[in-house]
Amino acid sequence: MTEFVRLDDVALRYGGPEGTLALQGTSMSIEKGQFAAVVGPSGCGKSSLMKLVTGLNPVSEGSVSVAGEKVSGPLKIVGMAFQNPTLLPWRPLLSNVMLPLEIVEPHRGRLRSHIAEYTARARNLLRTVGLEDFEDKHPWMLSGGMQQRANLCRSLIHEPELLMLDEPFGALDAFTREELWGVLQSIWMTRQFTTILVTHDLREAAYLADVIFVMSARPGKVIATHKVDLPRPRTIETTFDPKFIEIVHAIRNEIAQIRNESKVQAEKNLKVA
Repeated sequence: MTEFVRLDDVALRYGGPEGTLALQGTSMSIEKGQFAAVVGPSGCGKSSLMKLVTGLNPVSEGSVSVAGEKVSGPLKIVGMAFQNPTLLPWRPLLSNVMLPLEIVEPHRGRLRSHIAEYTARARNLLRTVGLEDFEDKHPWMLSGGMQQRANLCRSLIHEPELLMLDEPFGALDAFTREELWGVLQSIWMTRQFTTILVTHDLREAAYLADVIFVMSARPGKVIATHKVDLPRPRTIETTFDPKFIEIVHAIRNEIAQIRNESKVQAEKNLKVA
């Protein structure tokens, strides 16, 4: 497969030369069409990494490239979804899903003249996630899970080559979260867009991803890479497979070790102070 996202020895510091070092020595490679997950302890720089890949933040050191081009500013080929759906409360669901088309070129320039085509695309996405009967409803009329389904549709309406997901299901109950794993997997298997998922849920990472990157404590860097060699489509039954459990336990142990090492270092720093 073709390499699509690449980070080479990346560092990111907030607040100038004396500011907080969020990432240091971070390197990773993600193939085109691959589903990657990034996990690690809180504060390890997972969300900062997403900002670098999408061009929302410039690197302090190293380089980031997407689709063979060095990232030097915000990318147009990216779709993003976050833990909070951030749907506009005054717009019906269909209008919310179509919002990126009003912003991202070339769709912005051709939206008015191709409105029927784009509307059909949005309705097809809503149908894919089971929301075809709710296009006229406002977000406040929907459950959290339904809002997050719509959020996925909005992130995909402009057919991005790269989908970035930052804890998209973190605020949902366990049953809804697992249901949406299946929805996302189905869409990804159909469209095969490159995906990077940031999550604290190790089961979620193992269920959805082809490859899982484990990050160290801050300043974050990739300290382990796990290939998830499990057949698709995966189901909740897959989570009871011994190979699945082995992957989750291995990553959990790595993160536990990172947390313990950080705690020991913090105690040493206190004694020195």
